[in-house]
Amino acid sequence: MRVLIADDDDTSRILLRALASRLGHECVVAEDGSEAWELLSTLRIDVLLSDWMMPGLDGPALCRRVREELAEGYTYIVLVTGLGQKERVLEGMNAGADDYLIKPVDPFDVQTRLVAAERVTALHRQVADYRSELERVNGELLTLSLTDPLTGIGNRRRMEEDLTRARARADRVSRPFSVALFDIDHFKLYNDHYGHVMGDHALREVANRLGGVLRQDECIYRYGGEEFLLLLPDCAVEGAITAAERARRAVESAAMPHEARPTSPPIVTISGAATSWMPGSSLSVPQLLARVDYALYQAKSAGRNRIHLGAVIGADGRLLEATVTTEG
Repeated sequence: MRVLIADDDDTSRILLRALASRLGHECVVAEDGSEAWELLSTLRIDVLLSDWMMPGLDGPALCRRVREELAEGYTYIVLVTGLGQKERVLEGMNAGADDYLIKPVDPFDVQTRLVAAERVTALHRQVADYRSELERVNGELLTLSLTDPLTGIGNRRRMEEDLTRARARADRVSRPFSVALFDIDHFKLYNDHYGHVMGDHALREVANRLGGVLRQDECIYRYGGEEFLLLLPDCAVEGAITAAERARRAVESAAMPHEARPTSPPIVTISGAATSWMPGSSLSVPQLLARVDYALYQAKSAGRNRIHLGAVIGADGRLLEATVTTEG
């Protein structure tokens, strides 16, 4: 253990240091309370042996400061008092001390206090390690709960949380944000033809392709089944169409074979739709998703492998943009 001995009396300081060192502990010393606090603030101290009466900070004041301001780790505090101060021991304990010694100190008493200190500080370290491990595991569980296990991207729960935050932020800073929704074309026919193992592979590959074209702050989620949603913060209509078309081309350029596709080209493609929330709009997240979902339906009905822009509503409730289509 590292033991800090704080005492303005040279004899007491030298004696305590000799006793603690002989027991195999590393010792540092301070000649007053202020110097002791500086050492406590900069070094990991396991045990503090502090005199009651010292210049700067006295023993009880030093105890209170340790307990109030040092959150990392646990310092076991032993107050060293004169015989005339024995009745004030409880005052020191209430200030944060764990134990006390009476001057002149007895070597056996010092040894027993340090044995107890070693046991207590070891328990505190063990509890801290358990807490750290628990926080790590909880963090991993939280990540897993927000991740789609097949594709490794955000799941529906993560998407809903992020959309709610994006909507609140956009309203707060008066900036637009957009969403784009994609569906793999003729995916049921793909599964029937190639089997579900290859179908899962296709889902992962599409997710990778979509993730590969993300710009800063953009996020992709598995919306459900073979559908994916792209969240575009600080993005208005033109940027949404550009991002959605970039995603469509990324999947098309992979040229994954789809021999069961009833129309050309015989590769895996996606249909998509995009829409935007504009500052001042009262449109809720579910309403925004309903608009982009309807636009996706239009894109699929129009022949697939294309991007449709859904209706964008301004703060006054008026339609800002007509439907725009990009085709592969």
